[in-house]
Amino acid sequence: MREEVVVPVTEEDIVDDIMSSDNDAESDDHLDDDDDDEPIFDQPGQLVSPLDIKASRKNALLRLRCRVEDAILGGYIYGKNKNKLLSVKTITEDLTGISLWGVPLLPSEDNTRTDIVLFNFLKAKDYGVYDAYKMMRKTLRWRREFRVTEILDEKLFSPDLEKLWYNDDGKDREGRLLCYNVFKNIKNKELEEEIWGRHNHHHECLRWRIHILEKAIQQLEFKQGGVNSVLMITDLGNSPGNAWKEVRWINRKMMSLVHDHYPGIIYKNIFINVPVWFSTVHALNLRMITQRSKNAFIFVKPSKVTENLLKYISPENLLAEYGGLKKDKDVEFSTDDKVLEISIKPCSFCLIKMPVKEVEVTITWDLIVVGNEVSYKEEFIPDDDCSYRVMLQEDKKMVESVRNSFHIREEGRIVITIDNPTYKKKTAFYRYKTKPSVPMYMCLK
Repeated sequence: MREEVVVPVTEEDIVDDIMSSDNDAESDDHLDDDDDDEPIFDQPGQLVSPLDIKASRKNALLRLRCRVEDAILGGYIYGKNKNKLLSVKTITEDLTGISLWGVPLLPSEDNTRTDIVLFNFLKAKDYGVYDAYKMMRKTLRWRREFRVTEILDEKLFSPDLEKLWYNDDGKDREGRLLCYNVFKNIKNKELEEEIWGRHNHHHECLRWRIHILEKAIQQLEFKQGGVNSVLMITDLGNSPGNAWKEVRWINRKMMSLVHDHYPGIIYKNIFINVPVWFSTVHALNLRMITQRSKNAFIFVKPSKVTENLLKYISPENLLAEYGGLKKDKDVEFSTDDKVLEISIKPCSFCLIKMPVKEVEVTITWDLIVVGNEVSYKEEFIPDDDCSYRVMLQEDKKMVESVRNSFHIREEGRIVITIDNPTYKKKTAFYRYKTKPSVPMYMCLK
């Protein structure tokens, strides 16, 4: 058994700690005065080794490293005894191996990932060293009290709930992870009763939300140029009407936890298919957090879902149910297939041509138009003027993404005509590929 180490705390130590806190607070006000230094990447979660930051911010990072180092080695990283003058501080465990999100926190280990984690706390507090240190200390205390490390091993609900909260294998336009929270997958009464039927069950739902977030964080790299943050998407469409109180409570609590204990981890938290009253209620909650955190929350009404998600997610990585091209277990296309973009002017026609110079192949294509409100038709036009055109799809109003295919027996092109009758400019995304094939009637023979 390891021997306990008893370290007396003197009044001079307390005075020194208070004075150093005041000095840090005063010097933090001048951190950004050095405007002649090189700029840094300013996207949350996309940072950064100490060599990439301003000299003033590097100085703040070094001071925070010293504070954290002293707190870990001194055994008070979780906080000092409140009755400092009348008692002593007892160290009963070795804290040198303490970590946060799988990253060791002891700066003297010279782990570059440690600097990225510390810098996230600095940035959340506008590079105030003492405030960042207090935030990190509160985060560690909360994780210990909430038993976050045990959440990943817990089985709170049935496996069916994996469909409600899950991490997608796609990425956003900057390579960040995608994490979905989809309430509308609740289709049977038994599952809905399991989630919302029991008294105070929303506390377990909150732990499940933390569970999914922690699973996503396990995939983060915390290195310069790596995957360092998560894009969170919460779909409130068809949420259970009898449980709106619980849904509001969980989302409000998650907003508070993300703001207080996950700095730089959530790049954006996008709520889609949001009722007007819901966004109004949460607008009041946002008054209690900083402007930097406010910018991380986006509320999108149903008619603007695809338009807003495409700002952050490429069409090939956006799920088809949200207006993208990605489909579950797609055998025809992958996210590596090139997607082309074309603009459609108001009150005009647009032609998309896909030439095919091979025969005995099948061409397959996908098409989406942001916001729909257009009609389209598809036809095959052979290069030989003496051959007949083949109408594949007559004029039809577009209500979702389109996929079609055609077996090519002579050189030509697939032509898609899009009619935009609205006074708004539209954007279309499409992709196509060919592969050798045998017609079905040949297989029957």
